Amino acid sequence: MPRYEKVAEAIKREASLIIHDELKDPRLGFVTITGVELTQDLRYAKIFFSVLGKDEDYKRTKGVLDSASGFIRKLIAQRVKLRFAPEITFREDRSGEYSIKIQSILDQIKELDEPKKSTRVHKKK
Repeated sequence: MPRYEKVAEAIKREASLIIHDELKDPRLGFVTITGVELTQDLRYAKIFFSVLGKDEDYKRTKGVLDSASGFIRKLIAQRVKLRFAPEITFREDRSGEYSIKIQSILDQIKELDEPKKSTRVHKKK
């Protein structure tokens, strides 16, 4: 595993701990850090997050994370012990919602297909 991937995992772990334990903003929803994309030179990190809720919860949470990004960056730099603290940006990860929506559509298709199968009559010769 390349170094930048190890550092990305460390950043993911620490960002999650910082957001859950250090940030005391009541506007912050139920946030899950889903991944980190880190450049190979370790200068820039995109931190992906998911929120349990609606669009307004995503917007509110993104605002809180963006305003706290300097604080989060400082703590990540202290805890991960890097020469340079990467610039961090937060991005929404809605892949969980997409998978739920796809599963719902597949369930609907299955329900529509089942009555057709049960109405077919097989003739025996």
